[in-house]
Amino acid sequence: MATAEGSAASIGKSVQIRGEVKGSEDLVVDGTIEGSITLSESRLTIGPNAHVQANVSARDVILLGALTGDITASGRVELRAGSNLKGDIRAARISIEENAVLFGKVDLTGAERQGSGSSASASPSAPPAAALFGTT
Repeated sequence: MATAEGSAASIGKSVQIRGEVKGSEDLVVDGTIEGSITLSESRLTIGPNAHVQANVSARDVILLGALTGDITASGRVELRAGSNLKGDIRAARISIEENAVLFGKVDLTGAERQGSGSSASASPSAPPAAALFGTT
């Protein structure tokens, strides 16, 4: 049963899972999951109809629906417009579109975090807020 290139396993809108989901292929979730999701070397897509209450660990995570739980990704996390995340993100890269909602903290990891010297060193000599906004 070989899957076609670019296709992913799918959990449909009417499917409800309570427990642990593990796999080694890309997964698209449009149903309800409570527990944990682990896809170490794969991409997880949480669809617009999904309601997930789980801690998630995957290579890449694309969120279009609702997730309550923490995300750990070795690659990229994308919060698309209309998504809702209540939890923390730990990833190498992150993308947040306009109208995505995030209640939590973000921890960027890995070698992608470079160039922090210029903006961090400018903070102590920054002008007061009144000067930035043109108020006196």
